Amino acid sequence: MNPRRAILGISCYYHDSAAALLVDGEVAAAAQEERFTRIKHDPSFPKHAVEYVLAEAGVPIDRCEAVAFYEKPFVKFERLLHTSHAFAPKGLSGFIASMPVWVKEKLFMKDILRKELRKLGADSPVLLFPEHHVSHAASAFYPSPFDEAAILTLDGVGEWASATIGFGQNSRIKLLRELSFPHSLGLLYSAFTAYCGFRVNSGEYKLMGLAPYGRRDSEYGKFKETILNDLIDIREDGSFLLNMRYFDFATGNSMYNERKWRKLFGISPRLPDEERIAQSYMNMALAIQDVTEEIALKLAATAKAVTGSQNLVLAGGVALNCVANAKLLNSKLFENIWIQPAAGDAGGALGAALSAWHIHKDNPRTPQRFNVYLGPGYDNRAVSHMAGNNGATYTEFKDTNELLDKTADLLSEGTVVGWFQGRMEFGPRALGNRSILADPRNPDMQKKLNLQIKFREGFRPFAPSVLLEKAPEIFDLDRPSPYMLFVAPVRENRRLPLPPDYDNLPLYERLYHKRSDLPAITHIDFSARVQTVDRQENEMYWKLLKAFEQKTGCPVLVNTSFNVRGEPIVCTPSDAYRCFMRTDMDALVIGNFLFLKQEQPAVDIDNDRQVDFEPD
Repeated sequence: MNPRRAILGISCYYHDSAAALLVDGEVAAAAQEERFTRIKHDPSFPKHAVEYVLAEAGVPIDRCEAVAFYEKPFVKFERLLHTSHAFAPKGLSGFIASMPVWVKEKLFMKDILRKELRKLGADSPVLLFPEHHVSHAASAFYPSPFDEAAILTLDGVGEWASATIGFGQNSRIKLLRELSFPHSLGLLYSAFTAYCGFRVNSGEYKLMGLAPYGRRDSEYGKFKETILNDLIDIREDGSFLLNMRYFDFATGNSMYNERKWRKLFGISPRLPDEERIAQSYMNMALAIQDVTEEIALKLAATAKAVTGSQNLVLAGGVALNCVANAKLLNSKLFENIWIQPAAGDAGGALGAALSAWHIHKDNPRTPQRFNVYLGPGYDNRAVSHMAGNNGATYTEFKDTNELLDKTADLLSEGTVVGWFQGRMEFGPRALGNRSILADPRNPDMQKKLNLQIKFREGFRPFAPSVLLEKAPEIFDLDRPSPYMLFVAPVRENRRLPLPPDYDNLPLYERLYHKRSDLPAITHIDFSARVQTVDRQENEMYWKLLKAFEQKTGCPVLVNTSFNVRGEPIVCTPSDAYRCFMRTDMDALVIGNFLFLKQEQPAVDIDNDRQVDFEPD
C-alpha cells in the first residue's frame, strides 16, 4: 500500500491567514486562523489552522512532501524598495519604520517558517514559494469544474501584480497579462472604502452594499466623471493607470491624499463612527462601483480575446464583489463562470498547495465538484460537553426529521435561529453550516437582524438561501450560485409597488419600505445575493429549506453568518453558544441539539454583548 502524499499550503503575515492540506491531490481540509484565535482577519502564522488540517486528515506534519507559502517575500521586498525609491522623499518615515521589520524578520521568511513549523513537529520541510497571483490563479482554476478556462485574478497587490489574465488547461497554468503596482483595482476600491468611513481590507463589502442607495443624479455624475478624468486612465483592454498624485498607499501613509480628495470631490472623508450616512457617500459608492464593473468587464473581454475560452474562473479579493460578478455573468462574454469561494488571501493557502501539487510536482488534474465545507466539525459528545460546562438546557432529537420539523416551525413563527451543522465553511461566507437563519417574509427581520443580532449598520442587506430547484421561480437566475457570489434580481411578479418620489426619500425610509413578498432579502434595487442550495452539496440544509417550504410555501430563508459585528464566524459549539447568549437570537441548533433562549440560565446580555469586538 502506497503511503499518502500530502502538501501543506500556508498564507499569513498580511491578513486572513489560513492553512490548507492536500492529500493525494484532494483537498482534505482548509481553515482560517481567525476562526480559532477569534481575532478577525488574524494575520499571524496559522498555527491552529495548521494543527487542525493535519489532524483532520490524520497526517503528521513530517509526512508532508512540501510546505507551500502563498507568495515570494524577496520579490515583495524588491517592490517595497523600488516603490520607496520612486516616490522618495515622500513616505521616507514609513520606509524607515518598516525596514527593521523586513531586515530582521520578513527577509528571512524561510527561517521564520521553519521555526514555526518546527514547533509543530516538522524537521526540515521542503519550502516552496509560488507567486501571489499564481496562488490565486491556482485556487481558481484547479478546483473548478472545467478542463480549460480563462483565469482572471484581481486584488490589491501581491509581489508586483495587482491583476493577471491567464489560461488554465488540464494541469497547466500560464499567466498571459499582468497589471502591476501601484495601478490596482483593489487598492482603488479600498481607497473609496476608507473615504466613505469603512475599514480597508474589511469594509469593501459595505461599500458594495451601500452603492445601490446612490442616485444617478448630477452629483453622482460629477463623482464618476472626476474618477475617470482625474484618478484613473482606463484603456480599452481594461488595463489602467492610477494618478498617484491623489493616492498615498504606495508610501504607506494612507490610502488617499485627503487634502486633494476634499478639493476634488467637494466632501470630507466620512468618520468611521459617524452613524448618519449622507447621500453624497452613497453616490460616491455607486460611482466607484460602476467604474469597478466597467474595468472588470473590459478585463474579462480581454481574457476572452487572448484565451478563446468559453469558461472563466476568478480569484483575488475583488472577485468577492458579487455585483460586478453578476455583470460579468449577464454580459454573456463567457458561457460558464466559476469563482473561488475563498477568493481572498485565505484562499491563497489553498492555491499555494494546489500549485505545488500540479505545477511543481507535475501531477495530473481531474475536474471535480469543489467542497467548500473544509473546516472543523463536532460530534454529539462535544455538544453535550459544551452544554454541561455552560449549565445549558437543551432538547436532543434522536430523529433528525423531528428536529428539522421543529426548526422549520420556529422559523415560520418569526424565531431567529443559530444553525450549526457539520464542517465549517472555508472562506468569508456562511453557507448553511455556521449560519443565522430567519424568515425572509417578515418585514421587520432585516432591522432585527442588523440591530439586535449582528449589532451593525442598519443599511446592510441580507442574503437568501433558496432550494436550487426553486431558484428560477424566485430570482432571475439561470444557473446555480452555491457560494453567494452573484446577485440576481427578485422576479417582477414578487415585487411590490414603490411610493411616489421613492428615490428621493431618506436612506432608512427607502430601506424599510416593503419592496417584495420577501422583504428581508430584497435589497433597495430589488437585487439579492443568492445562495442556491443543492441537496448533493448540503443535504441537511437542503432538508431544512424543504421543511420550511412545506410549512410556508416559501423555499427561501435569510442566511447570514453566525457572528456579531467585528467577530469571526463561530467555529466551535462554545463559540456558537456564547454568541447565541450575547444576542437577541431566539434559538440555537447544534447538530441534533436544540437550545431555546427562554430555557437558558440568565445572562446580563446588555452588559455582555459587544465587549470583545471592535467595529468591522
